[in-house]
Amino acid sequence: MQRNYQRFLGPVFQQAHAERRRAERIRQFAISGGKEGHQTFLADAVLDEEPPVTIPPEFNGKDYVTFLLHIDAEIEHGLMLQYLYAAYSLGGSQVPADQRQLVSGWQEIILGIAKEEMGHFVSVQNVLKLLGGPLHFERQDYPWDTPFYPFPFKLEPLTLDSLAKYVYAEAPLSYINSDDPIATEIRNRVAKQVPKPNTVGALFHVLLGLIKDPTVISDEVFQAETYPYQAKFDEWGRGYDGGPRDIVRPGDPAYKPDVLVMPLASRDDAWNALNAIAEQGEDNTVEDPNFPSHFTRFLGIYKQMRTISGWSPSRNVATNPYIPEDVEDPSSSPSEGQTNDPNDEMDQITNPEAQNWGHLFNLRYRMLLNFLTHSFVLDDGFNAAGAVAPRGLIINSTFGEMYNLRSIAAVMVQLPLQTGVGAKTAGPPFLTPYTLSLPNGEHNRWRTHADLLEASAKLIQSMLGTTADKNKRYLNALLEADQQLMQTIRELLQVNA
Repeated sequence: MQRNYQRFLGPVFQQAHAERRRAERIRQFAISGGKEGHQTFLADAVLDEEPPVTIPPEFNGKDYVTFLLHIDAEIEHGLMLQYLYAAYSLGGSQVPADQRQLVSGWQEIILGIAKEEMGHFVSVQNVLKLLGGPLHFERQDYPWDTPFYPFPFKLEPLTLDSLAKYVYAEAPLSYINSDDPIATEIRNRVAKQVPKPNTVGALFHVLLGLIKDPTVISDEVFQAETYPYQAKFDEWGRGYDGGPRDIVRPGDPAYKPDVLVMPLASRDDAWNALNAIAEQGEDNTVEDPNFPSHFTRFLGIYKQMRTISGWSPSRNVATNPYIPEDVEDPSSSPSEGQTNDPNDEMDQITNPEAQNWGHLFNLRYRMLLNFLTHSFVLDDGFNAAGAVAPRGLIINSTFGEMYNLRSIAAVMVQLPLQTGVGAKTAGPPFLTPYTLSLPNGEHNRWRTHADLLEASAKLIQSMLGTTADKNKRYLNALLEADQQLMQTIRELLQVNA
């Protein structure tokens, strides 16, 4: 799959190289003390070097934009999971009492950024829906490195090294290539971990250029009639008021993340949605002080975190945790053979209690993605089945799984990774489901949700006999909520029989 990506990404690679050359020449010119008029001339001259976008011969315009949107969806999905994992790792008894509020603030800020990445991920699906292309909820398993993913996917605790990668991923080239001492430090940290960190800005640049060009995608391709099936802020933006986002300053009140979920009906809507995603995070070049980007928020945490010493804000959680599945070879990895580096760190979860919670986490993660996928085939009209509105039920269930993942992760990061060995704790595995394709027909889709609820109930019942008493209350509450959902699904199965 990587080779196919690389075969077809020539235009984006060329754009990335051009942007790097432009940024470097302007930086060197500024260092030399050039005059303003010459600066403008230089910028224009470099701009003239921008390569034309030539669509590969195996695509037409719409199909190539769909291909690039699939890559963007995987990037948004992967970043969201890594930010969630980093946030889950924060806290613990090793944090001094007088620093816990600060660390808790960092956690909420990173969780807010992850929620905004979820909004990006959903909005990209809206663009695909508008174009009539296949939706894309997948992601690659770790360890991997798709072109224009900023760095190989890695679930790891928040440290200065991992945080440097997040700053780099979200930074505009004008900052990351500057002589600012912090920028230099971040570049050096990233270089030690990732020999060739990639850029996302070029992907957005090419996408935005192509989608606004009627010679690439004609007007009739955009399907306004898909609007009722798209995600909308009034459904998915609950509790996330537009306005000030999380700002990284000690003592600030908690700001709600600005989740961008934009329904679309035209070419301009699609361009505006992708441009808003770029400005909020990965390709931000014009910073609004009232609406700090992901880059600004991560950089603020980095500057604070580099001043601490003698303690860690993160628990000693696993890196790339996984549950070994091969009974004949317990040391084998389900991701074995997917990495070119034999030294990639992957931690086995061998503690039986942590394994059970890991299985439950993977199951609920799959349920979340299935609910999300299903929401895009249900319209927002009066499509009630008896007393039940299926779309509302699916969206409520999706939010429920978001909270469940956080609750299960909070348990896992406090459980030993291995029984009686070492001080490292487990972490949520985020195992990629074997499929995210829902079957045809509403009856079969609801039957799939019921199948997973049945599997979860069986697992929870077994866990109630072995897990610590302090965690049984949550499991019982989850089991009760699932039983209520199952009853509603049974009613829908009768309607759609």
